[in-house]
Amino acid sequence: MFKKVIVVFLAMLIFAACQPEKKEILYPRTDLSNAPLIPKPVKTVATHSAFGLDQNTVIKTTSDKGFEKVGHFLSEKIKWQTGLQIPVNDPTKDEPYQRFIYISHADTIELKKPESYQLYIKQDSIFINSSTAAGAFRGVQTLRQLIPEKSNDTLTDHPLWLVPTGKIIDGPRFEFRGTMLDVARHFFTVEEVKKYIDLLAYYKYNMLHLHLSDDQGWRIEIKSWPKLTEVGGSTEVGGGDGGFYTQEDFKELVDYAAERHITIIPEIDMPGHTNAASLSYPFLNGNGKTLKPYTGTRVGFSTFATNKDTVYAFLNDVVREIASISPGPYFHIGGDESHVTPKKGYIHFVELMEKIVRKHGKTMIGWNEIAQADISSSSVVQLWKEKKHALKAAQNGSKIILSSAEKAYLDMKYDSLSTYGLDWAGHIPVDSAYAWNPETYIEGLPKESILGIEAPLWSETISNSPELEYLAFPRAIGYSELAWSIQEHCDWNDYRKRLARHTPYLERMQVNYYPTKLVDWKK
Repeated sequence: MFKKVIVVFLAMLIFAACQPEKKEILYPRTDLSNAPLIPKPVKTVATHSAFGLDQNTVIKTTSDKGFEKVGHFLSEKIKWQTGLQIPVNDPTKDEPYQRFIYISHADTIELKKPESYQLYIKQDSIFINSSTAAGAFRGVQTLRQLIPEKSNDTLTDHPLWLVPTGKIIDGPRFEFRGTMLDVARHFFTVEEVKKYIDLLAYYKYNMLHLHLSDDQGWRIEIKSWPKLTEVGGSTEVGGGDGGFYTQEDFKELVDYAAERHITIIPEIDMPGHTNAASLSYPFLNGNGKTLKPYTGTRVGFSTFATNKDTVYAFLNDVVREIASISPGPYFHIGGDESHVTPKKGYIHFVELMEKIVRKHGKTMIGWNEIAQADISSSSVVQLWKEKKHALKAAQNGSKIILSSAEKAYLDMKYDSLSTYGLDWAGHIPVDSAYAWNPETYIEGLPKESILGIEAPLWSETISNSPELEYLAFPRAIGYSELAWSIQEHCDWNDYRKRLARHTPYLERMQVNYYPTKLVDWKK
């Protein structure tokens, strides 16, 4: 036995002697704790050296479901930023002198939450550990933010991108971190929505709520009711041509978002906000009269007939078809501003829709008005206006999504000089959007009742990506931190300094962000 050990030891020495000698690199001192990470991690410990990302780096992942895809995503983004082509799980790239990035499945107490991750950065290796592929993906976003814009060309004979060494332990504050895009008032193309998804993923969002119908337009193909898009999809605010997603388009968006661990939540707003649907099929509005297309911005004038079985048969088809191409757990029924729907009819409608949504395997979400009905504790209430509705729903056991118009509406103007947006809920400058505590926003609402935060972007005044980005950014970045980071880390003065250092990323993504003077942008 002793002879065998000696033989193995000698073989290892010979093998090591045959390897190319590693050249020791004298890395400059770094400080991971000063990195401009958004959202800010739960715990950061700096070790003050660097990992040199270069042409000799490889990515290795475990074989657990989804982890290799995360590795390929990281490789693609590194190439996009640096030009480096980093192989993933390539068996020919295992030489000892390589630098490794390991993306691994691990189960520890620190990784109890599904999206939690550990990030360990050493001079020759980086480890991203998580119990889920979603958590590993969130860790990858943190690593992406640590890769500098410019390489160091003085330490070796080839470029190095110096990543500060240390340890990050991180996980989300809320399980629901979303934004909403209104594609009904104005239509946004598949490519425009994809760009928005990319930006959201970078800041660890995990939900994108698509407002697919309103008085001005119906935006998703329903094969059993083709006039919804043939007629209802042909209009928008201001009289434009509108547009709609085929079911294949929608699946493409769902898959694209899923690759970035974002769930798309479809919303069909009802029983109000339904002029486009009733324009397509007049029986839906109860009196059977043919309506005119609506291209204005008034609300509260339309309703489905809440006492007709044919309306619910129609809605069963709509929910069934959309649910079949929406793998996420939620279906949003809207339910807001149904001003001309009789109160009893409204309550009856919400309770029946909850049953239809549940029949098709989804959890119902609705705006806070749905709390007036006798809904199940499994349904989710989204606060936009009436805090009393949120409190009532929470007392019933429902979870609450915070989307207060006065704090979280992305379509509100920054100030009186803003080019786009509305101001009926007031102006929301960048600091006001950030400087509030979701856990104490509604007095008497238990923390455990808060599912998370969603920042809605209504599109009455915007019709393309640059206009969308002007209203969403940088406020959406701040909401991402409120939804992810612990409250003690949500400090405006610290945040605005970190935000300023995100200028290169926003410029590289060609984001038309609002250049608030509250931030010293690092151009």
